[in-house]
Amino acid sequence: MNAIRFDIEKRATRSVARAGVLTTNHGIIKTPAFIPVATKASIKGVLPQLLPNLGAQVVLANTYHLYLQPGEGIVKDAGGVGAFMGWSGPTVTDSGGFQVFSLGVAYGKNITKIAHGDEPPRDQDISIYDESVASQHGQLAVIDDEGVTFTSHLDGSLHRFTPERSVEIQHALGADIFFAFDECTAPTKEKEYQKEAMERTHRWAKRSLYTHKQNIEARKKQALFGIVQGGRFEDLRRQSAREIASMDFDGFGIGGSFSKEDMQGVLQVAVAELPEEKPRHFLGIGEPRDVLEGISEGMDLFDCVSATRMGRHGTIYTKRGLVHLRNSKYKNDFTPLDFETAVPGTESFTRAYVSHLFRANEMLGQTIASMHNLGFIIALVDGAREAIIEDRFETYKEDFIRKYYA
Repeated sequence: MNAIRFDIEKRATRSVARAGVLTTNHGIIKTPAFIPVATKASIKGVLPQLLPNLGAQVVLANTYHLYLQPGEGIVKDAGGVGAFMGWSGPTVTDSGGFQVFSLGVAYGKNITKIAHGDEPPRDQDISIYDESVASQHGQLAVIDDEGVTFTSHLDGSLHRFTPERSVEIQHALGADIFFAFDECTAPTKEKEYQKEAMERTHRWAKRSLYTHKQNIEARKKQALFGIVQGGRFEDLRRQSAREIASMDFDGFGIGGSFSKEDMQGVLQVAVAELPEEKPRHFLGIGEPRDVLEGISEGMDLFDCVSATRMGRHGTIYTKRGLVHLRNSKYKNDFTPLDFETAVPGTESFTRAYVSHLFRANEMLGQTIASMHNLGFIIALVDGAREAIIEDRFETYKEDFIRKYYA
């Protein structure tokens, strides 16, 4: 018995957008769907019990962070990540790969090989007990063909992720859907390295799948998605999608980073190689135009931290574009946060009030803005689903983009 079931209800006539139903052990997900990110089993500023009011159907937690704190054993003892955080619906976990690489050498940087000053890049095939590695606490991620050695951004302790270990951790976290371990590269990396990382990702995908299939109980409850890599190069993306599609995954993710100019072409070539009958997840995508373009290219699931991150800094989504509530012009603006989008739980607050909360450093402002943004992006994707079913998706997309980016 498969851990999930995916049924396509309707296909758009002017694009490859589709509306479907993804059935998991903890409930159904009507697709396309936006997934709020609960990095450490917590969506910043939002109680799990309030998520259904915002339209959320599923949440995504982070393997890297939960492995480091509190540890997958505690989450398993709690009954899995959903039970641990008081969420009864479907859950997803990522592989931990993106965070290992992006947090390896300070925040926001992707690391493959390590160099110091004029020193040439070091060999990757190091021992995890290498004294020079252990001394660089919080500063390092070193990749070899077997996995990645990294230091914790919390305390500098040394750790090792392999495909097998990532799967083992995610089995313990107990999400309905989880991802194979992959290498996520920066879009600026040269093609030679993108190809090397892609091929390594393919080998890791096979090992992840093999490890998952050995756990009979986990296979009944949890679905494993493979990840397509290849950077910004269409030929590599096509090759990667073809290779990952040949493996017996339950679904697929499109991973890595993109430039705006490359995203659509890369999606088109990758999606064309993926099985029509299996779900597709566009990892880490949350900007409204990008989400709508992803739907247009046949993607089903999206996740991103940007909605709550922007909310915490005082920026909200509206149908007419972004509003920066810290600006002084909103001090006396007694209109709703967005008069065209009434988000349950935040619809009664004015821009003046929430602007006051931010300037007064009241944490309630961050909560209201985060909830509004999540409700907005979820409603945008839900509206896209309805438009697909009614065969007016391209008009829906064009109308939104015209107003939002005017």
